[in-house]
Amino acid sequence: MSRSGFYAMAIAAIATIALLGGGLVAPLGAGTPALTPDDGGTANAASVDGVLQQQQQTGEACNYTALYEQTIDGVVTIQRGGGLGSGFVTELGGNDSARYVVTNAHVVGDAANATVQFDRGESITGEVVGTDVSSDLATVRVTDVPEYVDALPLTNQSLAHGQRVAALGSPFGLEATITHGIISGLDRSMPTNRGYTIPNVVQTDAAISSGNSGGPLVTCEGAVVGVNTAGIAAQGAENIGFGVPASTVELVIPSLIQTGEFTHTTLGVSGVTLTPAIAQANDLDVNRGVLVAAVDENAPAAEVLQGSEERVRTNGRIVPVGGDVIVAIEGQPVANGEDVASILLSQTRPGDEIEVTIIRDGQETTVTTTVIEPPEPTMP
Repeated sequence: MSRSGFYAMAIAAIATIALLGGGLVAPLGAGTPALTPDDGGTANAASVDGVLQQQQQTGEACNYTALYEQTIDGVVTIQRGGGLGSGFVTELGGNDSARYVVTNAHVVGDAANATVQFDRGESITGEVVGTDVSSDLATVRVTDVPEYVDALPLTNQSLAHGQRVAALGSPFGLEATITHGIISGLDRSMPTNRGYTIPNVVQTDAAISSGNSGGPLVTCEGAVVGVNTAGIAAQGAENIGFGVPASTVELVIPSLIQTGEFTHTTLGVSGVTLTPAIAQANDLDVNRGVLVAAVDENAPAAEVLQGSEERVRTNGRIVPVGGDVIVAIEGQPVANGEDVASILLSQTRPGDEIEVTIIRDGQETTVTTTVIEPPEPTMP
């Protein structure tokens, strides 16, 4: 069975669980056979920029034709062996004679090189200089980039539910494709089939299919808000796609360019977001936070944090009882597991000491512990 077929079956099998927040989301983009590329057209850059600027100032509906013409030259198709995905040229790391392409780690896999094809048909071999499986990001170094190719900027503005966006890439090998939609959700936590989650993910209803992985999700002004990463393809699931956010790209990609890797951190605990049922079972007055279900005995956190002692059934569900409730990290409020993952990703490195505010036996207290490097995840 092809890799794309495996992914499609995996998604169909777990889609119901994923929609409930407790399942896996399989990555898309690898294993699709390549099709014959189409020649890209040209656009008057000045006129396109003028249309987009006017659109931004007047609040008009998104001009997707102008947006496509502005951005498509920076979008690429990436082929590795029999697999096909997408990517885009980034402004990050452009201090030498080469340029860098952002894509998904699952698109390039463990390959040392990949074929990068530009919109007008030119193909060159790029070097995979770094991958980070935990954020599903990778970067490819390319030289002899066509003169017409412009890097796509990352957004520096806050995003909003309902904001119009477009996804670009090569779904099922159909190069230079654009689909449109809105931002359906923000700060999602995307489970993967490798046992961890990617925080701060952007959810969109713009169609993201196999082969779109690695391509950009852009605003109407052409700024990248996310890297198209996964979609749920199952009966009853319509246009539910996810992208690794621009904030994570800005954090991870420079490290991949410089060192070939990015080091993540963990507290060494597992936990569950506090729900009314869990709060009631634990006789808690708080309704926001993360209950510590278990602590790795080899982690520094084992010296200061306590995990759940038992499980009970309440309202037909098994919930943990006992254990500390994390309500803040470094003074920043924690409402759910997404908050914990986001703070650790953006503000800590292995070996850092951090303050964790917890509720224990009904009392709030603050403890100090050291974050560590998590076990290395593996590609599927």
